Amino acid sequence: MLKVLVCVSGGGTNLQAIIDGIEQGKIRNTKIVRVISNNPGAYALTRAKEHGIEGISISPKEYENRDAFHKAFLNAVEDASPDLIVLAGFLVVIPAEVIRKYRNRIINIHPSLIPSFCGTGYYGLKVHEAALERGVKITGATVHYVDEGTDTGPIILQKAVEVKKGDTPKILQQRVMEEAEWIILPQAINMIACGELQEEGLC
Repeated sequence: MLKVLVCVSGGGTNLQAIIDGIEQGKIRNTKIVRVISNNPGAYALTRAKEHGIEGISISPKEYENRDAFHKAFLNAVEDASPDLIVLAGFLVVIPAEVIRKYRNRIINIHPSLIPSFCGTGYYGLKVHEAALERGVKITGATVHYVDEGTDTGPIILQKAVEVKKGDTPKILQQRVMEEAEWIILPQAINMIACGELQEEGLC
């Protein structure tokens, strides 16, 4: 059984996609053991509770400095003993110690086709605003491993999405979520659970 810890900052639509994938059997041999949010009011925590998943809030604002926050975050991760950490719209930089300890066991979903519109400053609507401003005809989403850089880790899956005439950043954001993010994130987790990215799997 692949034990997954999900980190999320907001509404948790990608978290919901993972929950649905597990409940529908699209993600096999996988269990979400904990949800961590940096936002105590995040609806993602409500989604977790509704599905019997432990959800906790660890906000940098609650600690006197970043080091104290990083220590608390690492403790919360270690306490859950995850096999895989999934960043599903988590707007906090992961501490280097966590990246070192969980090397090749942290994945992230990014709302563009990396290497386009990624890196520092590209998150949320800003990604889609940049894509529309540049005039691209195709955008999409990417699931990748997390390393010390920003959106620089090895790519696992990508899915393209058409940019349509009259798109606004919010309309494009929704289409990218529906047509790419909610599809490839569960798919990537299932691939990891079933050993399609390693020599041995659980499926």
